[in-house]
Amino acid sequence: MRPVSAWQWTPWGLLLCLLCSSCLGSPSPSTAPEKRAGSQGLRFRLVGFPRKPFEGRVEIQRAGEWGTICDDDFTLQAAHVLCRELGFTEATGWTHSAKYGPGTGRIWLDNLSCSGTEQSVTECTSRGWGNSDCTHDEDAGVICKDQRLPGFSDSNVIEVEHHLQVEEVRLRPAVGRGRRPLPVTEGLVEVRLLDGWWKVCDKGWSSHNSHVVCGMLGFPSEKRVNAAFYRKLRKRAAKASARRPKPPGRPITKRKVKPKARVGRGPVKRLLAQRQQHSFGLHGVACVGTEAHLSLCFLEFYRANDTTRCPGGGPAVVSCVPGPLYVASSGQKKQQPSKPQGEAQMRLKGGAHPGEGRVEVLKAGTWGTVCDRKWDLHAASVVCRELGFGTAREALRGARMGQGMGAIHLSEVRCSGMEPSLWKCPHKNITAEDCSHVQDAAVRCNLPYTGSETKIRLSGGRSRYEGRVEVQIGGPGSLRWGLICGDDWGTLEAMVACRQLGLGYANHGLQETWYWDSGNITEVVMSGVRCTGAELSLDQCAHHGTHIACKRTETRFTAGVICSETASDLLLHSALVQETAYIEDRPLHMLYCAAEENCLARSAHLANWPYGHRRLLRFSSQIHNLGRADFRPKAGRHSWVWHECHGHYHSMDIFTHYDILTPNGTKVAEGHKASFCLEDTECQEDVSKRYECANFGEQGITVGCWDLYRHDIDCQWIDITDVKPGNYILQVVINPNFEVAESDYTNNAMKCNCKYDGHRIWVHNCHIDDAFSEEANKRFERYPGQTSNQIV
Repeated sequence: MRPVSAWQWTPWGLLLCLLCSSCLGSPSPSTAPEKRAGSQGLRFRLVGFPRKPFEGRVEIQRAGEWGTICDDDFTLQAAHVLCRELGFTEATGWTHSAKYGPGTGRIWLDNLSCSGTEQSVTECTSRGWGNSDCTHDEDAGVICKDQRLPGFSDSNVIEVEHHLQVEEVRLRPAVGRGRRPLPVTEGLVEVRLLDGWWKVCDKGWSSHNSHVVCGMLGFPSEKRVNAAFYRKLRKRAAKASARRPKPPGRPITKRKVKPKARVGRGPVKRLLAQRQQHSFGLHGVACVGTEAHLSLCFLEFYRANDTTRCPGGGPAVVSCVPGPLYVASSGQKKQQPSKPQGEAQMRLKGGAHPGEGRVEVLKAGTWGTVCDRKWDLHAASVVCRELGFGTAREALRGARMGQGMGAIHLSEVRCSGMEPSLWKCPHKNITAEDCSHVQDAAVRCNLPYTGSETKIRLSGGRSRYEGRVEVQIGGPGSLRWGLICGDDWGTLEAMVACRQLGLGYANHGLQETWYWDSGNITEVVMSGVRCTGAELSLDQCAHHGTHIACKRTETRFTAGVICSETASDLLLHSALVQETAYIEDRPLHMLYCAAEENCLARSAHLANWPYGHRRLLRFSSQIHNLGRADFRPKAGRHSWVWHECHGHYHSMDIFTHYDILTPNGTKVAEGHKASFCLEDTECQEDVSKRYECANFGEQGITVGCWDLYRHDIDCQWIDITDVKPGNYILQVVINPNFEVAESDYTNNAMKCNCKYDGHRIWVHNCHIDDAFSEEANKRFERYPGQTSNQIV
């Protein structure tokens, strides 16, 4: 394999290195992200095909040459070390005999022997670098756990060599400093190099440069700066500088100069400071406008011995336009949203934070995913800007944000980066054979800094991912930390807390935290918190405000969370419901166990048992876990309830709700199913079953597996004995009480149109609730019903 190319962008040797070739717009199906190995001078990557992003043939770059590892004496311990080198927490397996295809070039290591605790592969024993008697048919591969080490940069992250690195960009307000709300949308551009923060000279500065800077800062677009205002400030600063005495041999010192204009002393002082010769670090910035990072633009660095910097110029100033999510907090007036053209719309699903998730597009009223072939930062940035965020920080492949279900609308999307919508990019209309959902594309976008994570913290937990929730309240000079009342605190509230903390998804929302010491924080400062789960911070949720009403005021009953980087995502196979629905008249003497488990309508208690029957709408339900973590019952097996009648344990009181609704939403019949047996009925080809109910086994649904409840088992029905003939909606909701955390609850409901004539039932148009556009859903709700049984 050839190494990723590098360019000399400036005369002083700025080397730009992209971790994935997709950043350059020339992806290869067999290349993967690479990782720098610090002082060892080695680079590692996973390559080969077919594979997922966390598995593949291991290749090492040494002395500028890529090579492989022979599988002789290779063990899981060696795989652990290599996976950590690649940025994963551990290995789950390894492969031999070139499973991911034979490599080329050198075979760097043979007879590799590790204990598993080494910090680097160089600490393991082997025959020595380049000493091997193997062929590439013996190349070793690893399968890593799909969980990153904290702080590791994931795929498609722009990485620059350590010298002259533009690590970060920020805007420093020139006016109103300390009074303007976050995020900062206008100010002087500052870049962080290895030796601190520096200004950028504005000579030759263009709107393309501003476009790139705003994208890095999480804003979709830029706007014109009031140049006259800043020129006036600059002139005031120049006059103040001319009045100041300049002792020879000494640096310029600040002296109070009272400005004559109403501009104010603060801005003049700040701009005066920026004119000092050593405040500039960059000049000659020339961006095309499609770059995802300022380091990708042509730019020049000042040398340390440059005595004159930015002659006749000043610090570059940029003004950005915030996206819809951040307009209110930035203090700008809300603009009218532009109307989307046609049905081309976009959304992100399955992400823990705003601006990240699986990319889904709307086509002909139906949502579908995007295949990751040729997916790169340019296409990902178009998605991010279209959704009101900045440029893409990462373009993710291999369903890294979970798999979608249903249609795959686009493939081989090729964007320049300037398109207003992904639909404007050249793309391929996909067919069923072209791609599968294991190749769903995803993005992580740059977001504006709002500072909300500084107003919340966890205390007392065993790790930074868990603890009692503490929030900061009050104004300047009176800030204090306090606790949250645990009354009604649940998974949805915990989701918002974990999102605000930047810790991913909520695993549990706890109402009792007596086992976590809160230290000296004992005051409850927030109560009645009720969230929808979509909020960016807890202060956006409904709560009691300054009036605290808490039933249990002791600190042991305050709110706590356990957060996780991954979560499950359940989805019902809607087509199977439509295919298997039918009516059965079941005798009452066969329904005693079902009655005990409350699976019949209330009127069944008044029936003449054991005579008569109940009319049941039966159907199968196949529930897939398409998330990134196994779905496990909230209660541990020690608290499962044994039901003697059916001879099984209940691990969740309510797992699904089954309802028959009128077109206006009135419920006319209902059923529910306890999760008496959550198990892996079947799995995808490369996934092994982990859960089964036999012999009091562990219950759950593995990622990539599904649990099948057949139509012929007890309680897999709705009792429609009392339902009159008519047109109705069949609704199935999984995990209705949010007992178990998921990455996405919006896809937990399924709806069907159905016609019941008193003897037979026709079920059609079954779909996941969020699979249609808003207009298509409205048409579904306004559906007048069938006049006959001819379903088209």
